Amino acid sequence: MTPPAADPTQSPSGSTLAEAEAFLAAHPEIEAFDIVLHDSNGIGRGKIIRRHELLSFYKSGRHLPISILGLDICGEDVHETGLIWDQGDGDLRAWPIPGSLVALHNTTPPRGEVLMSMYTLDGAPMTSDPRHALRAQVDALAAEGLHPAGAFELEFFLLDNQRGADGKMQPARDVLDGRSSRKTEVYSVDHLHGMLPLFNDIYAGAKLAGITAETMISEYAPGQYELTLHYRTDVMQAADDLMRLKRIVRAQARAHGVTACFMAKPNENYAGSGMHFHVSMLDDAGKNVFVETVEGEWNPTLLHALGGLKETMAESMLVFAPHANSWRRFAAQSYAPVSLSWGVNNRSVALRIPAGDIKARRIEHRPAGVDSNPYLVAATVLAGIRKGLREGIDPGPETTGNAYEDTAEGTIPTDWKSAIDAARRSAFLKDALGEDMHRTFTAIKAAEYARVMRTVSEVDFDLYLHTV
Repeated sequence: MTPPAADPTQSPSGSTLAEAEAFLAAHPEIEAFDIVLHDSNGIGRGKIIRRHELLSFYKSGRHLPISILGLDICGEDVHETGLIWDQGDGDLRAWPIPGSLVALHNTTPPRGEVLMSMYTLDGAPMTSDPRHALRAQVDALAAEGLHPAGAFELEFFLLDNQRGADGKMQPARDVLDGRSSRKTEVYSVDHLHGMLPLFNDIYAGAKLAGITAETMISEYAPGQYELTLHYRTDVMQAADDLMRLKRIVRAQARAHGVTACFMAKPNENYAGSGMHFHVSMLDDAGKNVFVETVEGEWNPTLLHALGGLKETMAESMLVFAPHANSWRRFAAQSYAPVSLSWGVNNRSVALRIPAGDIKARRIEHRPAGVDSNPYLVAATVLAGIRKGLREGIDPGPETTGNAYEDTAEGTIPTDWKSAIDAARRSAFLKDALGEDMHRTFTAIKAAEYARVMRTVSEVDFDLYLHTV
């Protein structure tokens, strides 16, 4: 039996009662709070508590069952995680994440939100919590004098709440005047205007949450958009931003009568939605160690980071493409990478070095879909960079043309089952995520695969009902 904490009032997360007291004093209008923990699928799980309960949450945390981190995409127990009856489904304690207490926009009555992370009763990090997996990689780099900075891009679809006559999802009508479009509308500024009331609410929600949301783009599919985020010198904060922004987009879309979709590929005829991760590395003095030190030559540190990411990408693809639908995104000429390639200012590669100011030199990691968990994505990417730096891995030649036609450096797995098998065997991924998180994540993905494979879909009936 796990002993109780010696002092349950000492928050292992670093949260303080003073933060909650100051927030309540500044926001007398707020009546309730969403307290949110993100599981391996990136689903926000937790409770809504009343205003008078917030201080006790900050004083002594909140008991939650260990099984909350062993749930599949449908919220059902996955016994193979070892987090259910193997441990009696006992309670652990969730604590607030410092600085994550914010007001929510457009709620009636007014509500707030606070993110939380799971700990054992004696205050140790619960290592099947995805946020702790990222923290472990950040801390390991810090011990080596390196500090990752970065930001995620958020691509998503705005869809009608009702399907079309053909049974397929259809782009949402403009919330401004009800106008509809089935065109791609890529980079159309006028097209964005029809969704401005919704976008304005997204920006307002982001501002309340302390998130600097930046450029909005009409992307390369009907009803698809991209929202960029300001670069963070703290990758933990960058992942928190992405998780929180998805909740903001989903809530504001619902308030405007449309559906925000974060599936990787909701339409088979158009490009899917990625979650590109831009990452650079700072030294203890805040200097970007990826920047060239000799004019006209790549910094060896940057090259070794690319080498580590290339070498570990195939066995890590389950993190970047965790669901059945994720794999529909990977197709030639679809702006989703299919080869182990790197290049400069080239959107067909898996690892892109963006053009621009060399002082901001960074790697754009492109394989992850928007349906993946940013904590696990960032943890895996940082572990790959660490491996490349430790071992001095050569990334091989730069791809200067069409990476969809260049498979000399190898390709990623071609299907979900292969990715699951590769992930379960991977010693690298076990190290990247930690043994407990690796076991939990791969067990949940295997259970989801079994659920999908035993489900008789409309495709089955369409192809086989009258033909075999």
